[in-house]
Amino acid sequence: MEKFKNALKSVRVKLFMTLSLVILLIIAFLILVNNLVFGQYVLYNKTIALKSAYERINNYYKDSQTTDLETQLEKIAINNNFDILIKDNKNINVYTSNKDFFSTLGQMNEMTKRINIDSSQILEDEENYTIRRIQDSKNGITYILLSASLDNGYLLYIRIPITVIEQSVEISNHFLYLMAGLTILISAVIVSYVSRKFGDPITELNDIAKKMSNLDFSKKYRTTNVEDEINNLGKSINVMSDKLEKTIKQLRETNIELEKDIEEKSQIDEMRKSFISDVSHELKTPIALIQGYSEGLLENVNSDEESRKFYAEVILDETNKMDRLVKELLELMKLEYGKREFQDKEFNIVELEKEVVRKSQVIVEEKQAKIKMDTLDEIQVVADDFYIEQVISNYLTNAIKHVKEVDGEKYIQIKNEISKDGKRVRIKVFNTGDKIKEEDISRIWNRFYKSDESRNREDGGTGIGLSFVKAIMNNYGNSYGVINKENGVEFYIELNMNRS
Repeated sequence: MEKFKNALKSVRVKLFMTLSLVILLIIAFLILVNNLVFGQYVLYNKTIALKSAYERINNYYKDSQTTDLETQLEKIAINNNFDILIKDNKNINVYTSNKDFFSTLGQMNEMTKRINIDSSQILEDEENYTIRRIQDSKNGITYILLSASLDNGYLLYIRIPITVIEQSVEISNHFLYLMAGLTILISAVIVSYVSRKFGDPITELNDIAKKMSNLDFSKKYRTTNVEDEINNLGKSINVMSDKLEKTIKQLRETNIELEKDIEEKSQIDEMRKSFISDVSHELKTPIALIQGYSEGLLENVNSDEESRKFYAEVILDETNKMDRLVKELLELMKLEYGKREFQDKEFNIVELEKEVVRKSQVIVEEKQAKIKMDTLDEIQVVADDFYIEQVISNYLTNAIKHVKEVDGEKYIQIKNEISKDGKRVRIKVFNTGDKIKEEDISRIWNRFYKSDESRNREDGGTGIGLSFVKAIMNNYGNSYGVINKENGVEFYIELNMNRS
C-alpha cells in the first residue's frame, strides 16, 4: 500500500495523469462544441448555399445564351440535395426537381395552409427572397425554404430538409466518439512514452541527489547532445557533484592534517625539551670558556699584561656571541609567531645586493673567491628592506663559508630572474663547492641544525641563519629553497615586484 502511494506521488505518474486529463478535456470540449455549434454552422452554410443557388438560377434566366437550362438546374438540385420548384408569372410549373414538391398550384395552396409560419421562423427576409424554417405537418419534416422572385417575374422555391443537418451532427458525434476512443488509446501510449521520457531523467537525478546527500559521488547523469532544461540540469548536477567531491576530499585531507597537527601539539613538551637542549648546547661552550678564563684572571695564572689582555678578549668575544645568540633567538621567535610587523616599501633589490656584497668583500678575498653579479639593471621590489637584507646576507655568508674550488673555479654568483608574468623576481645565490646531502635539504632550515655534526666554532655561526630565512619568507608567503647544481649549491627566494 505504501509503495502504491509513493508511486502516485511520482512525477512520472503525475505527468501521465495530467496529460491524460488534458486530452480527455479536449475531447469533451470538441463533443460539446459539435452539439452546440456544429448544427448552427451547417445551417449557416446551407443558407449560404440556398442564396448561391438562387443567384445562379436567376443568372441562368437572365443569360439568353444559357443552353440546356434544365440540366443545370438538375445539377444544382442533386449536388446540394435541394428540391427546386419554378413557376412562371401565370403560376404554371416551369421546372420541378421533385414531383411531390408543389406539383400543382392547388397543392401549393394546400401546403401553404399546412405550413406554420410566424416571424420567429424567418431566417432572412430580403427584397427579392425570404428564407424560412417550415414544418410540414403532413410528414412531420422540418425544411429550410427559400421563396424568391426572379428578375424575369418567375417564382422560385428551394427547400432542403433540416433532417440532413441533424444527421450530419449525429454522424459527426459518432465519428468524434470513435476518434475519442482511438485518440485515448493512442494518447495513452504517447503519454506513457512522454511521461517516461521526462520522468525517468528526473528520477535518475533524484537518485543522484540522494547519493550525493550520503557523500557518494560515484554516479553521474548521462548527458545527451539535446540542449534542454533537464539535460542542462544534469550537467549542472555533474559539475556540482565534482566540486563537492573535490571540496570534501580537500576537507578530508585538511582533517588529516589537523589530526597530524594535534599529534604534533602532543609533542610540544618534547619539542621544548629539544629546544632547551639545543640552546643549552650552544651556551654551554661559551659559558665554560668564560668561566675558565675568568678563573685564570682571578688566580693570576699568567701575570704578564699581554696574557691577561688575551683572556679578557676571549671573555668579551664569548659574551658577545652569547648576546648575539639570545637576540637572534628572540627575533626568530617573534618572526615565527607573527609578532613582528614588516615595514614594506618599494626599493631597488640590485642596490641592496651590491651593498651586501660590499660589506662581505673582505671575507670573500680571504677565501680567495670571486663574486659574480649577472643583473646590474634596476629591479624594484616591495618588501621590508631590513629583513630582506638579512636574508641575502645569510645566503651570502653561508655561500662564503662553503665555497670551494671546482674544476679550477671558485666563485659565488648572485643572479636575479624575473617571472614570465612580470610580477615576481627570483634571487639566486650560488657557490661552487660540495652538494648538500638529500636527507639534509629539509633539515638545514631548522634551528641550530648544522650538517657538520662536530659543530666547529671557528666559523662563528649560530645555526639559525637559515631559520631566519624560512621565518621571513613564510611571513610573506613567498617561495624559498635550495637546489643542488652540478658544480655547487644554489639558494633562492622570491619577492613581489609590485603591490597588485
